[in-house]
Amino acid sequence: MTGQTAFQLDYDDLQDVEVLNGLLGFLQSQNKLGRIKKKIKKQNPESQKIKIKNFDEMSETLKEVDWFGLWGMSSFEPQRGPSIPSYIAAGRSGLLYAPLKSGPDAAVKEWLERLDGVQPLAKFTQRSLREWYEQHLPHRSFTVVRHPVARAHAAFCDRILIDKNGRFAEIRANLRRVHKLPIPQEAPSMTREDGYDLEAHKTAFAAFLKFLRLNISGQTSIRVDPTWASQHALLHGVTQFACPDAVLREEELHTALPSLAAAIGKSGVPEFINARHPYQDWLDEIYDLEIEKAARAAYARDYEIFGFRDWA
Repeated sequence: MTGQTAFQLDYDDLQDVEVLNGLLGFLQSQNKLGRIKKKIKKQNPESQKIKIKNFDEMSETLKEVDWFGLWGMSSFEPQRGPSIPSYIAAGRSGLLYAPLKSGPDAAVKEWLERLDGVQPLAKFTQRSLREWYEQHLPHRSFTVVRHPVARAHAAFCDRILIDKNGRFAEIRANLRRVHKLPIPQEAPSMTREDGYDLEAHKTAFAAFLKFLRLNISGQTSIRVDPTWASQHALLHGVTQFACPDAVLREEELHTALPSLAAAIGKSGVPEFINARHPYQDWLDEIYDLEIEKAARAAYARDYEIFGFRDWA
């Protein structure tokens, strides 16, 4: 018999024929008891404190057990797949990059191109990726995490604020109409000459971070897009196919990438050049404790798991 829950009995219940017949019914037995013996010898009737030698130590240890998961952080994000078509591999060498959206993808791709002097490989399927693993020995796979403040700002500018390829026009309109995101109807030029200045940008970005807190926790009708989903959730999706050999931090790529290349026997590795986001200067000027607190509220799990410190 499987899938049954426990049928709790106390010593007093052993003298109650109805309780015992109820147990027999629970076990799907056709037998019934007419009467039971009144004399029952209890085994080991002493208290737990007497029977357990290190009772005090055990009690202290059990105090730290979170029986009902009350101390952990709940995640309401949708389950992610590995997004294999976005993977990028060096043209000849055994290095494979699994991007997390709104990360330093362009800079890593450019470094992979300079590493082998040819265009990197892309647009993988599960089958072609397995073949790549078999044909490139030794190999190393990696992904890169970016600080949540910088990543959220990149997503905000690239997908919501600015008029460029890849902008989410419908989500942008919904954010203005439903969530009252204080951004202009027409995309700003980011020249500070059209009325959209640093103060307006800070107000809009702070409001976007507050929206992200609600969105990531499943409290809005808008999809949790991979562009701004938590990096923990995206990384979990990557592992559904294969765990990367390394989870690198953006600020350490100038040393981490050459080390990975050396691990597969590459020499004469080019320097990694991490190009700044086009609107990084705006973030430099508006960042303060308010922005940091809003980012921590939106990406609490990323801060906890990856140990991010304040952005600046």
